[in-house]
Amino acid sequence: MKTVKISIIGFGAVGQGVARSILSKREYLKKQGIDLRVVGISDSKGSEINTEGIDIENALLRKKQKGSVAVGTRSALDIIADVEHDIVVEATPTNINNGEPGLGNMRLALKSGKHIVTSNKGPLALHFNELKEAAQDNGLFFRYEATVGGAVPIFNLVHEALAGNRVVGIEGILNGTCNYILTRMSEERMPYDLVLKEAQELGIAETDPTYDVEGIDSAIKLVIIANSIFGLDSTYRDVDVTGITKITPEALELANRNNYVVKLVCEAREGKLTVAPRLVLKRHPLAVGGTQNVASILTDLAGRITISGKGAGSIETASSILSDILYIVRNS
Repeated sequence: MKTVKISIIGFGAVGQGVARSILSKREYLKKQGIDLRVVGISDSKGSEINTEGIDIENALLRKKQKGSVAVGTRSALDIIADVEHDIVVEATPTNINNGEPGLGNMRLALKSGKHIVTSNKGPLALHFNELKEAAQDNGLFFRYEATVGGAVPIFNLVHEALAGNRVVGIEGILNGTCNYILTRMSEERMPYDLVLKEAQELGIAETDPTYDVEGIDSAIKLVIIANSIFGLDSTYRDVDVTGITKITPEALELANRNNYVVKLVCEAREGKLTVAPRLVLKRHPLAVGGTQNVASILTDLAGRITISGKGAGSIETASSILSDILYIVRNS
């Protein structure tokens, strides 16, 4: 039995999803010869540390009842630097202005000799190559499947299953909120403001939906794809972005009559990065509805490969994090 110790830094929806996934998969993992133990959990109010393994059920209950996992005042940085473990799961909220606190957590993890698995887009959209090179220099894994597409395995597909192929271009729908809004506007002929309000009431859209509807979230994800797959050194400021706020039901109706739908499409091709509403044929692989995400990858050998699935949700995102953890366990 191989004992693997991890920390979960950030215990919001994604961090809790990771904890629940580890609980539900504990027997499965043991059958694979893996004893996965969480030895540190940190949120914005404090932390819990147990080098023998935290009682995850108690931690989740405490978070639900008290709003924090804290049983001590030690910080995330204390856990990363001082607690002996193998993998840091960095799941703090995305900050696109300076990447913090995730960026500092990741830098310290790599300096401390710990592998990183993350769902945090901010540090990767601003300092992707720095983090990648620091991991390589220290002989560590830096895994980030959960940053783009929720449960959709874009990076695993390209870097592993399609290894040997040259990726010519990628286009996709990477924001479930925008896709839901456009789908509802098209199907129900409802105005943007009304559908946005509905999406907020359902929890699909944030109270402040700017990042989503202005295309910023999609641009951040496209940058991570471009840097990871095409080896660019871009930030979200390098993306030509147009959001969905100006789209009218009349425009969608006109598209529908001509057998098209309107989608917020991200595209990376020949070093050019764009996020903009586009007409998509109804039978095209990108014409997915609701909150679905999709990525269509054009390669020189395999041709076009298209994958779609749930692009958000705590358990769906945790699926990608658990996949990355197991990749590290099996390859380190």
